[in-house]
This record gives sequence, structure tokens and C-alpha cells, in this order.
Amino acid sequence: MTPSFLTELKDIARLAVPIVVGLSTGAVITVTDSLMIAPLGHVPLAAVGLAGAIATVMLAAIYGFLSVISVRIGMAFGARQGRQVAAFLRAGLVLGAVTGAGAALLMSASLLLMPYFGQPADVLSQVTAYWHLIAAFLIPYAVLTIFKSAFEAIDRPWMGVSFGALACALNIPLNYCLIYGVGPLPAFGLVGAGIASLVAESIALLAAFAYWRWSMSTVRLRTRSERTPVNTVSLVREGAPLGLMYIAETAAMAVATMLIGLFGSVALAANQVALSVGTLLYMVPLGIAGAVAIRVAQAAGAKRFDRVRSVTFAALGMGTVWLTGAALLLGLYGAEVAALISSDPAVIELAAALFFVFALSQVVDGLQSTLVGALRGMSDTAIPSVISILAYWPVAIPLGWALAFPLGLGPQGVWLGFLSALALATSALVWRFHSLTRIVG
Repeated sequence: MTPSFLTELKDIARLAVPIVVGLSTGAVITVTDSLMIAPLGHVPLAAVGLAGAIATVMLAAIYGFLSVISVRIGMAFGARQGRQVAAFLRAGLVLGAVTGAGAALLMSASLLLMPYFGQPADVLSQVTAYWHLIAAFLIPYAVLTIFKSAFEAIDRPWMGVSFGALACALNIPLNYCLIYGVGPLPAFGLVGAGIASLVAESIALLAAFAYWRWSMSTVRLRTRSERTPVNTVSLVREGAPLGLMYIAETAAMAVATMLIGLFGSVALAANQVALSVGTLLYMVPLGIAGAVAIRVAQAAGAKRFDRVRSVTFAALGMGTVWLTGAALLLGLYGAEVAALISSDPAVIELAAALFFVFALSQVVDGLQSTLVGALRGMSDTAIPSVISILAYWPVAIPLGWALAFPLGLGPQGVWLGFLSALALATSALVWRFHSLTRIVG
């Protein structure tokens, strides 16, 4: 390994670790809900899984649509343009609030479609209130994402992590009190988990706002700048393809969850166990993708185009090592991991079978995410979005359905279809990255 490669590994790790922790705090809230709801039975757990599948679509859309903020601030920071840093943050806060509200409305409306997708009636009868509370949770989540993106882009990522960690820390005791009841407080069950998530995220957002507004260490993020619609318009123009890409990706995964739901509530609960663990493990390559986007953007802002490839290759190596190890762990000890979440023998058995195929698909997805991050840092968002949409919808869903139903592979067949689609998308993104970096070089 060359000294520059090792240097990039260290720099990416320094930035990626807090991004991973920050992203994980959002996933941890859903996982915490699953863990604390699981003792109530497989039907409430399946309800969390169904709502979580749609919420994940919205969370990913929010992340994709707003991720341009960290790139723009990173470029301004690399070029030492303090006023632009503050301008993009202010525009981002407005965009975050609007995006969160839109996502909340879409998620609430999507509940009306669930009966038409053949989901278990016993699950739908319990999920309504929890569903709408998680939809409301998207609003503070989106605005808090802007604050975290700004801190990451100015090389102070742990500041953003602390607010996500606060939400997680609050969610656990709130969950316990509201799900099971404490003293005069009644047990709200599944609804209590939704209330806890919304309250915890809202308190974390208020803390982030107070820190930004009054702390002396965030002066550079409050610098007055001339406000112009060009900032917001350009952010929307660049962020929209990424938002659409993440919607396409996670909506396809939500469809996968609904296909698995056709096998019954046990299959849906087992899939939720696999998704809960897999989502946490996937935070590492997603964090690496965020780090590589910022590092590439900073290099572009400083006109250091020679570093783009070394940054990306270091990130690809780091993500591959992590996810390969995770796939082996889940393949060998899937039943033991599933037993940590559910005590239902049928759920554990099926979750263990799903783990390995799901983990393999995430290895390839990790490579795809890293390449998308590198291209995002170069402000190339449209073509990668088209590649992902074409891979998921014309390939993953039809192939997953065919493997699961006509060919009789069951729930595992759904994820095998996704594995094939991800391999195609990754190959196309490798070609795109090679073409652009060769031109830049």
C-alpha cells in the first residue's frame, strides 16, 4: 500500500466513524422499538416491521435528497468560503423542514394502500397509530439531518453524533415507560413506542438548534450572508436525483417486505429481525459513502483532482472488508443473533435462513453505495440515480418474485433477486466512475 493510500484510509476512517455512529443512531431507534416490542408477540413485531419498511423508504429519501448539503458545505469549506458555508446551512434548514413534512404526509397516506397489498389483517389492525407517529417522527429527523450534515462537512462530525446519541438515550427509558407502563402511567403498547420515538427525536432537535444558535463554537455556521433563491434552487436541482434514487432503492426493499408478508406474519416478523440487524451493519458502508462524498468534495473544492481515485479506492477496500466479515458472521451464527431479538422458534429459524442471503446482498450494496458517494462528491447525481432505478425495478422485484413464488425458493428468493440486481448496478457504477475520473485526470 502506498503512503497516500494509507493516509486516505486514516482520513476516511476519521470522518466515517462518527458518520456511522450518527447514522446508526437513527437505525437504533427502530431496532430498539423491535427489541422492546418483541415480548408482546410476533404480530406487534411484524407491525413494527411493516411500518419500518415504509419509514425506511422515507428516511432514505430524506438522506438522499438532503445529502447534497454536506457536499456543498464541504466544497465551500475546502475553498475557505465561510459565508457560503453559513448560506448553505440556512437554505438546508428550510429544505429539511419542507422535506420532512412532505415525507410525513406521504407515509401517512401510504397506510391507505396497505390492504391492497395483501398484508396480514392482524398486523394492519394494530399498526395505524404507530404508523402515523413514525410519520411525524420524520419531520424532526429531517431537520436534525441538516445540522449533522453541516458538522460533518466542516470536519466536526462528533458534534452531530452527540445529538443523535441523545435521541437514542432518551428513546430507551421512554419506550419502557410508554410501552409497559410505570406507576400511574398506563401501558400504551405499540403506540407507546411511536410516542417515545417522536418525543426523543424532537428533544434532540431542540438541543441541536440551541447549540447552533448560542454556542461560540458554531459562529462560522451563523455568519450572515446574502440570501438568494439560487442556493435553494441549486440544492433542489442537485439533490432531487439522489432523493429519487434512494426512494427507488428503499421502495423496492419495501415491496420486498410486502412480498415476504404474503407468506404470513411469521415470515414478516423474521424479515424484520433480519432487517434490524442488517440495517445496523449497513450503517458502516453508508457512513463510508458519506465520508468519501465529503472527502471528494473537499478535494474538488481545493482543486486536488488527483486525490479522487485514491480516496475512493481506500473507501471501497474498507467497506468490502467490513461487510464480508458481517456476511460470514450472520451465515455462521444467524440463529444465535436472531435469538437475541425474538424468542419465537419459527421466527428464529426463518430469520437465520434469511440472514446469509441478505448479508451477501449488502456486500454488493456497500460497494454500490461507496461508488455513489464518490460520484456525489463530484456532483454527478443524475446518471447514478438512473442506474439504480433501472437495477431495482425492472430487475430486482420481478426476479425476486419469480424466485420466491414460481420457483418456490420462498422469502430467500426475494433477496436473491436483489443480490442479482445490485451486482448489475455496481458494475455500471464502476464503469461510470472510471470514465469520469479518467477524464478529470
